[in-house]
Amino acid sequence: MHCAAPLPKRARPDIPLTDAGLAELWVEPRDADQRDLYHGIGGPNLAPAANVPYDFVSEKKVFRSFSPGYTVRDGNGTEWLVKLGPEVRAEVLASRLIWAAGYHQPPIYYVARWQMLRDGKLEVQPPAHFQPKLKRYKRKDGWSWQQNPFVGTRPFQGLIVLMLMINNWDLTDANNAIFDLVDQWDGTRRWYVVRDVGASFSRNRGAWRQGTRGDLEGFAGEQFIDGIRDGKVVFAWSGRHQDLIQDITPDEVRWIAQRLTILTPTQWADALRAAGYSAEEAALIRSKLAERIAQALQL
Repeated sequence: MHCAAPLPKRARPDIPLTDAGLAELWVEPRDADQRDLYHGIGGPNLAPAANVPYDFVSEKKVFRSFSPGYTVRDGNGTEWLVKLGPEVRAEVLASRLIWAAGYHQPPIYYVARWQMLRDGKLEVQPPAHFQPKLKRYKRKDGWSWQQNPFVGTRPFQGLIVLMLMINNWDLTDANNAIFDLVDQWDGTRRWYVVRDVGASFSRNRGAWRQGTRGDLEGFAGEQFIDGIRDGKVVFAWSGRHQDLIQDITPDEVRWIAQRLTILTPTQWADALRAAGYSAEEAALIRSKLAERIAQALQL
């Protein structure tokens, strides 16, 4: 039987976390029911151009990275980080929902069909997500789920619950990043970001095996909450990160669920459309998330 360690205390408990400090992780979205969940934080102005070729710059070279990809350049000189493979659609949708709840996300976009010019040849490429390389921020090293300035706060606990709600089973520190911004954006000049969320909306296969990817049927078959024990929520989660989920209260679960109830039907439809899901796939995802939100609110 797996025995989880206690949830760690804040890394620097002697320094109180200010509102400005908390804003580096989460900012209450005052326009939650008006956010553009089709284009996301980047809006339409940062979206990649359609029906134009992109020049190959380099192959993605990240040790032990699951998804292949490229760096490409458009006609305006902007470079884009391009990710391919079964995580693409899930990552765009997850990013939209994370941002909708008030957590920071860099701009990313789903592109169903595009062309890349490489060695003088124009090649049609499969669906991908595009992230612009912007001068307004610099991505730094990752941050730890166990040791960070936000451990124990309601927004941090809510972020963990949101990851469980969308079945993001790959909560490794390497998938997190800190972004330093030249100017304030999304309420702060530094972002703590859960940035590689492509394992979402798939099946968790336990603590010792990686889950599936791009597996909506697997996601639909997963359970969310088993109940409450000793004032803490018991999640139906057999995978990694038991140390993160053992100390979450019903209030914290309801808190994050309430943020998702603010979203309008149009916003939900836009987020699913932005990720390229078909009407049937979108209905399955929406139904499963509605079920989980309702379960959370009833605690």
